[in-house]
Amino acid sequence: MQYSTAAMVKAMKIQEVILKAASGQILWIDAADIIGVSYRTMKRWKARYKQYGYDGIFDRRMKKPSPKKVPLGEVETILSLYAEQYMGFNVAHFHEKLPNHKIKRGYTFVKTLLQTAGLVKKTLKRGKHRRKRPRKPLVGMMLHIDGSPHEWIPALSGQVFDLLVLMDDATSRIYDMIIVPEEDTLSCMSLFKNCVEKHGIFCSLYSDRASHFFFTPKAGQPVKENHFTQIGRALNELDVTMIPAYSPEARGRSERKFRTLQGRIPNEFKLHNIKTVEEANQFLKEHYIKEHNNRFMVLPEEPGSAFIPIAKHINLDLIFSIKEQRVVNPDNTVSFQRHVLQIDASTLRTSFTKCRVNVHLHIDNTISITFGPHIVGRYNSSGETLKKLLISKQRKAA
Repeated sequence: MQYSTAAMVKAMKIQEVILKAASGQILWIDAADIIGVSYRTMKRWKARYKQYGYDGIFDRRMKKPSPKKVPLGEVETILSLYAEQYMGFNVAHFHEKLPNHKIKRGYTFVKTLLQTAGLVKKTLKRGKHRRKRPRKPLVGMMLHIDGSPHEWIPALSGQVFDLLVLMDDATSRIYDMIIVPEEDTLSCMSLFKNCVEKHGIFCSLYSDRASHFFFTPKAGQPVKENHFTQIGRALNELDVTMIPAYSPEARGRSERKFRTLQGRIPNEFKLHNIKTVEEANQFLKEHYIKEHNNRFMVLPEEPGSAFIPIAKHINLDLIFSIKEQRVVNPDNTVSFQRHVLQIDASTLRTSFTKCRVNVHLHIDNTISITFGPHIVGRYNSSGETLKKLLISKQRKAA
């Protein structure tokens, strides 16, 4: 049987107030005042709602209850779970956690329940439909890298970190991610190096025009071609094409990904009691990336892979480093970033004086010096020779 429009509107208002009372946001006596009924009447409505569900609060005495009613006890359980354990989760993320508590309800029901109770804001109507750029058909054809500043770790309240994400355009698969104090050259290189080691050399990289990716002579103008940054030089050595994005809309796939990550990762950190950057990065690599890919990764249009295996002669430690050229001083030393690096005696030459060498600052902040294809010196972050440090440790151990 059909109800009048007035009865439907009244029932919806009553239900909204009852759900807020059931979630503990307001007292039942306050709910009675809001609706404009006595506390005794509110108790009757609460009892009817508990017995018959939504259909029990219509302003009538005779009609059968809905066969799809949800017991009030289960409604209260869902609301209390969200308020006490999952506050801040988006609806989809929270809905995925409900089976862990032996609750199986549809997404639409859970979403409506949380919105009606005032625990989740109602989403605004989407804007005009726009056509997305087609994905690349093969994995490895184009990767996205992007960073997002955010308060990723709730335990470190007020501290903003950058989350760097390397993602495949064909499948939205995340290959690697890391939380760092600030996005820079070496942090981005660490993602590239890990990906190339595991999967091979990819074809192209799509990124914003940050100064560590591209050189832009004038703000807002096109990037300068053939003027490589350290990242540009490293990827050029691997024959990877770099593609600059000229607007946030052009990086829509990455922007949408970060909206999802901002809604999920901080809540996962809170749920697993993660309090440091080290714990956060370990959790991301060991648990979250796999879980995220299982949930959001899509199949590529074509089978196969565009990744190219690494040739044996390629040294990724030297490629993915900050590389600068220096001329050796008469005492066989090299000046680099306020360090004086001593080159030890070598079988290659009697002296390296006035030779041009390359100095490499590696991802782990160690330093090495190369002369052609040969490594002639290795140093720690303080500029001390690692060979001497190793000998010193061996003597102490003896």
